[in-house]
Amino acid sequence: TNSFGTSNADFPPGDPGMYQLDVTLRKGQNLAARDRGGTSDPYVKFKLGGKEVFRSKTVHKNLNPVWEEKTCILIDNLREPLYIKVFDYDFGLQDDFIGSAFLDLTSLELNRQTDVTLSLKDPHYPDHDLGSIFLSVLLAPGDQREATMLMRKSWKRSSKNNYDFLPSMPYRSGNFWHRIYCTSKCILMTVVFVSLNKHHGIFQTQSLRLSDLHRKSQLWRGIVSVTLIEGRELKAMDANGLSDPYVKFRLGHQKYKSKIVPKTLNPQWREQFDFHLYEERGGIIDITVWDKDVGKKDDFIGRCQIDLSTLSKEQTHKLEMPLEEGEGYLVLLVTLTASAAVTISDLSINSLEDQKEREEILKRYSPMMMFHNISDVGFLQVKVIRAEALMAADVTGKDSFSKSDPFCVVELNNDRLLTHTVYRNLNPEWNKIFTFNIKDIHSVLEVTVYDEDRDRSADFLGKVAIPLLSIQNGEQKAYVLKNKQLTGPTKGVIYLEIDVIFNAVKASIRTLMPKEQKYIEEEDRLSKQLLLRNFIRMKHCIMALVTAVCYISSCFDWDSPPRSLAAFLLFLFVVWNFELYMIPLALLLLLAWNYFLIVSGKDNRQHDTVVEDMLEDEEEEDDRDDKDSEKKGFMNRLYAIQEVCVTVQNILDEIASFGERIKNTFNWTVPFLSWLAIVALSVFTVILYFIPLRYIVLVWGINKFTKKIRNPYAIDNNELLDFLSRVPSDVQVMQYHELKQDPTHSPSKRKKNNPA
Repeated sequence: TNSFGTSNADFPPGDPGMYQLDVTLRKGQNLAARDRGGTSDPYVKFKLGGKEVFRSKTVHKNLNPVWEEKTCILIDNLREPLYIKVFDYDFGLQDDFIGSAFLDLTSLELNRQTDVTLSLKDPHYPDHDLGSIFLSVLLAPGDQREATMLMRKSWKRSSKNNYDFLPSMPYRSGNFWHRIYCTSKCILMTVVFVSLNKHHGIFQTQSLRLSDLHRKSQLWRGIVSVTLIEGRELKAMDANGLSDPYVKFRLGHQKYKSKIVPKTLNPQWREQFDFHLYEERGGIIDITVWDKDVGKKDDFIGRCQIDLSTLSKEQTHKLEMPLEEGEGYLVLLVTLTASAAVTISDLSINSLEDQKEREEILKRYSPMMMFHNISDVGFLQVKVIRAEALMAADVTGKDSFSKSDPFCVVELNNDRLLTHTVYRNLNPEWNKIFTFNIKDIHSVLEVTVYDEDRDRSADFLGKVAIPLLSIQNGEQKAYVLKNKQLTGPTKGVIYLEIDVIFNAVKASIRTLMPKEQKYIEEEDRLSKQLLLRNFIRMKHCIMALVTAVCYISSCFDWDSPPRSLAAFLLFLFVVWNFELYMIPLALLLLLAWNYFLIVSGKDNRQHDTVVEDMLEDEEEEDDRDDKDSEKKGFMNRLYAIQEVCVTVQNILDEIASFGERIKNTFNWTVPFLSWLAIVALSVFTVILYFIPLRYIVLVWGINKFTKKIRNPYAIDNNELLDFLSRVPSDVQVMQYHELKQDPTHSPSKRKKNNPA
């Protein structure tokens, strides 16, 4: 590090003043190579007080990268050094550490631009030369106004910041979660503003500014729709001269993974993924192609990038992207569309209470608009009012005062918004209104409460999951918070008022289309309890079939003569008069019979507690996994066996879920879907009754053969499977079940249901 002249070392240690540190990240020189090709893809992180405050862009394939990026950092303690860490970016894998260095802030001279050269070191290999980082820094005293402007700029400039206080949010590494963290930090800084400006009027003005910035920082400006069509002439990675390719996408914190196409160099995917676009100038989508290998790490095939700033909006672009560091290219369709359906406001600004706006929303989703913009199914408004009797996550002070700093995260599929933090309060009031655009009426609204911790990851306080079709409009309800697995209660309730307006025809059509994929959240893990639970679920499905076969067999054996005689006469009648339309007609009669049992109150099916017990046992195992995760290094060495077991575990889950969804369709678990099934079966019955089978098969065959000619980039789907994917399995029914409120708000006394 160069010499700085006069230092700030003589400043009082307890100096409460605020400082602004302007840092320009110039370049790197002779950085260590971490990739097989003898290069690196370096990026830089700045940390202050254990918190990440800046992350640079990635410069690909360069050991002498030039960044020329500027950032402003608010400093409240000059004794804490600025920690600089350099990494080699590896998409899909853990990034490689290149080196680190410290910048002593007390050595900087105030109001003087200083060029700094930092030599990178690795604590494990102190003698290795890992290269140098060049910076320009300027330390200046800060006041309330400068602090406000600094934080305002930081939202626009920084590409990444600290996000550790949202531990369960997937892939918190993009602009979005950086903004959320900055919002939290800015709310914290209002306390500093009070100390700097003891006038209430100034504090109120700043609070309003910060609240406004908090709202704007979360809202995306558009949707990027990417359709992965195919790959051509990809590189062969397996011994048989072929590959098992799949594709990973990343835009900020948003990540997707395509399906695996086995044994081909020209795969056909035809999958669609939607990204939120937060920056007006666009962004860059990182795309990597991998070869799936069972029992070892997947092979890298190639990469490419899409610069969204070069694409025009409201237009579909066909792109043929050649792969770097590999062979072949990908064919994609990319569409950028504007989005204004997501908003955050205070309770005083209510769209549905404004008669004019309400009429416009009702008109937009009226039956007359059923074929206009099929993807716009409905409108959701969520009022997050308050919570009561939350769990105390923090114990501070001489008197061991228990408190929490709660904030709320509201999620609908991949749409995520959050409230501000209410500090030191177990009964917080947020009084916020969130609005979402509904793309699938079978989505589930998730509201999660966290306790914010400045120095470590946030604590989970509770969660509720509410299917949109179960919502009663305009009713303020107290929802009992559940644990992470949604299997039992935890302490506290949250008060919500939810309104859903949707077009039933659009919702029905959307039901027969592929379900929206969620961001890649975490890799599937092997769980003994989960494996056992899926096995028991599949066993129940098989036993139901075995019971039916035994019942039919008993008719043949004349165990009950009256029953066998009735079955024999029914068999003769059906076979002699059988027509194809009788198949959907029989399913219609089964649905009608179950509906009659439910309406008449004669449905005496007992609640199956096996799934609930298994879920609770699984939660206990999750708690043990969290505590003992560092002691399971041996499992990591059994990667191949674990992957096979996870595959078996997932197959059992899919088989069991398929059977449970069929059962729940006929059991009227979701009335909307059962009525939709009745309409579809009625139409099929009429068609099969009046139209000869040969004509139906002819139309079906012509449609299948000409589909790719009429629409070469159509996404393949199976309407029946898409319909069943919306029906909840028994596990999901348990998770979405609304718990009754305890008048005392006391937590569950069963230890297994208490995540604390």
